[in-house]
Amino acid sequence: MRLSDFDYFLPDELIAQYPPEERGSSRLLVLPSNQTLPEDRQFSDLPDLLSAGDLLIFNDTRVMKARLHGRKETGGRVEVLIERVSEPRLALAQVRASKSPKINSKILLGEAGDRVDVIGREGEFFQLRAVDRDFHALMDQQGHMPLPPYITRQDEGVDESRYQTVYAEKMGAVAAPTAGLHFSNEMLAELTAKGVNQARVTLHVGAGTFQPVRVDDLDRHVMHREYAEVDQAVCDLIAETKQRKGRVIAIGTTSVRSLESAAQSGVLQPFRGDTRLFIRPGFQFNVVDAMITNFHLPQSTLMMLVSAFAGYERLMGAYRHAVEQRYRFFSYGDAMFLTPGESSGA
Repeated sequence: MRLSDFDYFLPDELIAQYPPEERGSSRLLVLPSNQTLPEDRQFSDLPDLLSAGDLLIFNDTRVMKARLHGRKETGGRVEVLIERVSEPRLALAQVRASKSPKINSKILLGEAGDRVDVIGREGEFFQLRAVDRDFHALMDQQGHMPLPPYITRQDEGVDESRYQTVYAEKMGAVAAPTAGLHFSNEMLAELTAKGVNQARVTLHVGAGTFQPVRVDDLDRHVMHREYAEVDQAVCDLIAETKQRKGRVIAIGTTSVRSLESAAQSGVLQPFRGDTRLFIRPGFQFNVVDAMITNFHLPQSTLMMLVSAFAGYERLMGAYRHAVEQRYRFFSYGDAMFLTPGESSGA
């Protein structure tokens, strides 16, 4: 398949610029098994779609306040987007300026002029060293929530809580695992009371998730890397769930990539490290039986992932339906409940 196969028409006004008034008040487009036509539901209906013994897998990454503003020594404005903190004073970052900073140059952040040195390059990222304070302190005191590029406003106070899942724990992402934004603590308690089990993996979502695919031949696409963790306890819970004939339901594409990265040998086993797993039609799913996800950008690798799982024609038809029915799209938008298509291998 080609990149152009994953395009679709989306009016700009359907791109959600703010979260819904209440967490979990979104709509839910359901694509049941062996059914082409989707169902229009509310996210609050989710417990009705789950059974006791099902296992939900959440991504517990926490979004960093990764966007920092500053200036070069020469006075030019700079925006720094931290991608990964490797050591307290060392980080990889995107640096946006009228001219790219030179190696061994200095960046001064915030009103205090905290000094950061540019010490190298790694592909599209700059290697930075913080001199005055470590990067976590800089982000905590000066940082802004790194809203995606399709949200065209500046970040506001509401984003500090709503662009974060209620179960976010491990700091390290520059984008939220957005399917999880719909879950409130009340919903999680309701699911527990019903006997629906929950487990957590970690995948620190990187800025690469928003980067366009620049080649039409998908065999030539180089997938961005993201750090993931799947521990032994999660592997054991999944094995027990499968043995009881329960379903493993991934909350978001990041949970899917974590689990399937840990099962690339054909057997699920603990995983800790970077993944570049590129899931597209033809991929054999080893773990995931269903997924909850938001709507994704046209021509994105995430569109390819959900197409691989739900079936290409079935998925594209559901997207056309969502546009016709005026669903809200992307990070602060509505959700989908997907079951596998015939070719997914799930």
